[in-house]
Amino acid sequence: MTQQTTQPPFESLTPEAVIQAVESIGLQTSGYQLGLNSYENRVYQVGLEDGSTVVTKFYRPSRWSNQAILEEHQFTLELKELDIPVVAPECFDGNSLFTHDNHRFSIYPTQAGRAPNLENDQHLRQLGRYMGRIHALGGSADFTHRPQLNIQTFGDDPYEYLLEKGFIPTALESAYEAITEALLDHIETTFEQIQPAMIRLHGDVHPGNILWSHKHSDSGMPYMIDFDDARMGPAIQDLWMLLPTEDESMKRTLDTLITAYELFHDFDPKEIQLIEPLRTLRMIHHAAWLAKRWHDPAFQLAFPWFNSQNYWEQHILALKEQLSALQEPLIY
Repeated sequence: MTQQTTQPPFESLTPEAVIQAVESIGLQTSGYQLGLNSYENRVYQVGLEDGSTVVTKFYRPSRWSNQAILEEHQFTLELKELDIPVVAPECFDGNSLFTHDNHRFSIYPTQAGRAPNLENDQHLRQLGRYMGRIHALGGSADFTHRPQLNIQTFGDDPYEYLLEKGFIPTALESAYEAITEALLDHIETTFEQIQPAMIRLHGDVHPGNILWSHKHSDSGMPYMIDFDDARMGPAIQDLWMLLPTEDESMKRTLDTLITAYELFHDFDPKEIQLIEPLRTLRMIHHAAWLAKRWHDPAFQLAFPWFNSQNYWEQHILALKEQLSALQEPLIY
């Protein structure tokens, strides 16, 4: 299968370069650093002389413009001003985005916490309330420099990329084309019927992007982290990844989330019919995301099963199962 030969994007980001970048904005480091789990960007916990730590995020080159990154920062800083528990970038002399040795980076406070318990109704209600508050701000203005989550960006574009770059094995191309085109046609019809409002979103709300902290409250506080995928999209995008897959459990969890959500922001129940279309788009987009990053050694180490004959066979099978799911409207 095709592999790109582009130079690895973080090849020059050595441990010494990480320290030099942090110190370039006036922070004094202790020399300690720890790489944190991140594939799209590079993220490190860095120790400071006073014994505290900060989290330093280095942005993947060419993914976002400076304006798009700053738009994300502004959104999270506004949320923080409203006492919504998000992890926003630190500002130094009024700036939140810095460059050192051609690497763009930002500094975040260290936030401890663990994954939420999505079987706990109290946790679900808190998540619903905060998501409603996030979307209340998100719906008050639009992103200018960040893209929209739609069929083109998460469906057509990745589909065409995989075919044009030769990632789909020749023997599977016709099967992949047939099932993906059928899915995209179905999804396009669903979006046209529902016509969801597009608001500013976190964009990637899964349990790994929520840190449950008990520092300020006995019941805990859900801190939203990593707004790197923030974009315009339908509100349900920030809810569906928190749902279990079993029908009855899904309905109960969704009801708990939405009841709390609507204390702060209206929710259009028609958007529930977008859950399976959005899940399908995520699957198509994820495969192309891996393909676009395949020249990065970190991806080949983390996803060794990708880009094999078996991977694409299983991917096509999963897409076929999604077509069945799309043909069964959710009852809420």
